Amino acid sequence: GADTFRAEWSSLLAELVKVGGITAEEAKKSSYLNIVGMVGSIDNDFCGTDMTIGTDSALHRIMEIVDAITTTAQSHQRTFVLEVMGRHCGYLALITALACGADWVFIPESPPEDDWEDHLCRRLTE
Repeated sequence: GADTFRAEWSSLLAELVKVGGITAEEAKKSSYLNIVGMVGSIDNDFCGTDMTIGTDSALHRIMEIVDAITTTAQSHQRTFVLEVMGRHCGYLALITALACGADWVFIPESPPEDDWEDHLCRRLTE
């Protein structure tokens, strides 16, 4: 869409001049078009950005849920497993685990070792 808009820009300016929407001088000042794209992804999986649009909102929402689950888990003496958004990027899972003091976290960037089930069962037993 952005490339089509860029390609049609000069003809759009000419049409505006023709119908009197802008002057020829204004069209000349705006003869080129700069387009900036912004990534909207909750996963924070776009290279070259510190944080994509939506990541902070997603993290905030996840922490609200963690707060609600934590009180339930404590009152019923239960262990809860929480799956968060992120697809192939473990940023949300990792930051959530750090923020809430999770005992265990799975992230795609660091797959669990082969005996993870035994280790998890030992941890749960403790």
